[in-house]
Amino acid sequence: MQTVLVHGIRTSATMWRSQVAYLEETGHPVSAVDLPGHGSRMDEDFTLHEALHTIDAAVRQAAAKGPVLLAGHSMGGLLSLAYTGGAERPPVDGLVAAACTSLPQGAGLRAYRLFARAVDSLPDRGMWLTQRMLAATIPLENRADFAAGGYALDMQDTALQSLAALDVAAAVPRIDVPLWFVNGQYDQLRMNEALFRRLAPQAELIIVPRTTHLVTAMRPRVFNAVLALAIATVTERASSS
Repeated sequence: MQTVLVHGIRTSATMWRSQVAYLEETGHPVSAVDLPGHGSRMDEDFTLHEALHTIDAAVRQAAAKGPVLLAGHSMGGLLSLAYTGGAERPPVDGLVAAACTSLPQGAGLRAYRLFARAVDSLPDRGMWLTQRMLAATIPLENRADFAAGGYALDMQDTALQSLAALDVAAAVPRIDVPLWFVNGQYDQLRMNEALFRRLAPQAELIIVPRTTHLVTAMRPRVFNAVLALAIATVTERASSS
């Protein structure tokens, strides 16, 4: 059983340190990718084609060794939904989509881009605000994980604009593997949660109490338990098929 983790916008594979440590300690192989323009690939341009290719390459490499659980957060969750529900069924056996039940288009996306630009225009590009937010919400032991790979500030608006080309609403109904939506109770990107539930009535929705958009870091043990549930489900399904 292999797990592939896909990070959200601005951050990198380092955001998954708690999950990687947990999976390795419990004997589950795991890989966390850096999307183009992020982390170790900060000098590259972000494109949807290359982002989806990055996920595909990691999934296919993992699939050569066994069943694959794909998990993505925020932008990584939207990309993973689009990838798993693509026209050509990829070798994904289960999907955990965290903090991403919002269609990346229309007024919501425009408002998010405006907010991101406003923060980016602040002194120090708003890093003081980011650090204060993390200090107020993220446990000390994994507070540095989001920043450890650097912040892809120069790629943020390009990535947000690119997401509008994803047809997530068409992709989600095509997903025929176990699917979990995981949202923080106070996540601003829950706005289309009811729509996603209608698009994938077979999916499980898990709401983590007293948690915001950064659900993987605010409640890492809870999110690790979701991964454990998903791994057990996919493993059992694979062994009975």
